[in-house]
Amino acid sequence: MNLSIITVTWNSIKNIDDQIQSVNAAVADLDYEHIIIDNGSTDGTVELLQSKYNENDLQLCIIENKENVGFSAANNEGVAMAKGDYLLFLNPDMRLEPASLRSLLEWMKDKPQVGIVSPKLTNEKGQYNQATGPRRFPTLVDQLAVMLKIPHLSPKILDHYLMADFNPEKEQLVDSVQGSFMLMRREIVEKLGWAFDPRYFIWFEDVDICREVKRLGYEVMYTPIISAVDYVGQSFKKRTTLWKQKQFSASMLIYFKKWEPWYIWIWIALVRPFGIALIWLAEKVRRKYIV
Repeated sequence: MNLSIITVTWNSIKNIDDQIQSVNAAVADLDYEHIIIDNGSTDGTVELLQSKYNENDLQLCIIENKENVGFSAANNEGVAMAKGDYLLFLNPDMRLEPASLRSLLEWMKDKPQVGIVSPKLTNEKGQYNQATGPRRFPTLVDQLAVMLKIPHLSPKILDHYLMADFNPEKEQLVDSVQGSFMLMRREIVEKLGWAFDPRYFIWFEDVDICREVKRLGYEVMYTPIISAVDYVGQSFKKRTTLWKQKQFSASMLIYFKKWEPWYIWIWIALVRPFGIALIWLAEKVRRKYIV
């Protein structure tokens, strides 16, 4: 089988059907499968999938988790079932162009040194969105700034990390790409035993796997030969800012403990409670004076 597409849903009823339709057009004549792992949705996502895509649809497989096991663990569930030579991790709020996956797969086959590739991700108007693009590996300074919301006061502090100098029309080597659209060689999973380190519930799992891929001697690439529309974090709109801060900073600490010496990651551990308290206080003030 050429390709296994793996999608994790959580309360994605407004997005998943359109994503599936775009996938069906994007694969062209590829031999593929689409594995959808639902992480305990309560909005009817599973019911929609089961009613519209029955058991006779041989390309589509639906796995229903009774609870949210996290993005990494759910993707790894899909990987365990996948038969494809290539694995595409694709968020439910992504929209693909017709025949685009065939083009990207052919590109990947010609470049055996590339372990992971991601294309140009745009908004609905077709404009490149920096928020969904490649990023440099995180450093202590830029991640402390993120945790303490300093970019709200001085946005340029993250220019290096967010690659403000990035040319989206140029094919190039990058440090990391985002997990919303990530094409990976199966051999990566065979060497690591997983696609995403299961210690990450959500966030930092994508930069972590890119770092693992480079450690194994492969390249991480960005290519604009195809593009896709990324509606960016539709499910996360249902989460509070405090929840997101707790999860994001927890994953940040896991990442730094894994890749950096103790005298680096200890700063993340020390500052994390202040970052959480800052968001808690901001939400409390907002509820009291705005809502």
